[in-house]
Amino acid sequence: MTIGVFIGAGTLINLGAILLGTLLGIAVGQRFPKRTRDLVTQVLGLVSLVIGGLSVASGMSHAFADEVGEGARLLIVLGALLIGGILGSAVRLEERLDTGANWLRSKLAKRSDESTFAEGAVTATLIFCVGPVAILGSIADGLGNGAQLLIVKAIMDGFAAIAFAASLGIGVMVSIIPLGIYQGLLTLLGVWLGDFLPASYIDSLTVTGGVLLLGIGFRLAGIKQIPVGDLLPALVVAPLLTALVAQFA
Repeated sequence: MTIGVFIGAGTLINLGAILLGTLLGIAVGQRFPKRTRDLVTQVLGLVSLVIGGLSVASGMSHAFADEVGEGARLLIVLGALLIGGILGSAVRLEERLDTGANWLRSKLAKRSDESTFAEGAVTATLIFCVGPVAILGSIADGLGNGAQLLIVKAIMDGFAAIAFAASLGIGVMVSIIPLGIYQGLLTLLGVWLGDFLPASYIDSLTVTGGVLLLGIGFRLAGIKQIPVGDLLPALVVAPLLTALVAQFA
């Protein structure tokens, strides 16, 4: 049995859940003192570390090893992060993301949200976009196989949005823009091209995304301010490196 009235319904449900969760989180968050909101942020950092670790573990799969060789998996991820980081740093990607987020903050946020708006936007975007469910769910929706995966993701993202917005404010809401574009494009590709991503490509993307989530976790927990924004090109480089290495494996 499939769920989904029309193709694209899963992404719309996902966006609606995040929007509702953000509004609820803002309403609840205002009732908490600053020390409590800081504690929530640190807890979210620890949870992000767990999610990142699980993503890395799940991405190191047999399918990935069969495609490129068992020893090459970690090297591909390392190469993707190094190349992506160099590219992102060269174009000052994190700085540009912060500038764009600050412009949005000036339009949408209250003065009290200034310090957390960009953090909320970038953190929520990575949390909601990275992972196999966003990819596989969007493709399945595009193929007409239903929106079950994206509906499950919507439930999880909605609760996560409540927690993030309670601590980081309205910036979390901005994540629905890149998420809608990301999952929308994947759904269209599913319609046009069918199942176009081999499992090994998805796994390399999952592992690389998991490392980025670890970086976000370090930032939220106050351990280390890693410029994760500069590493975002690694998400594109990882599948490309996987394809390249597979040709010689």
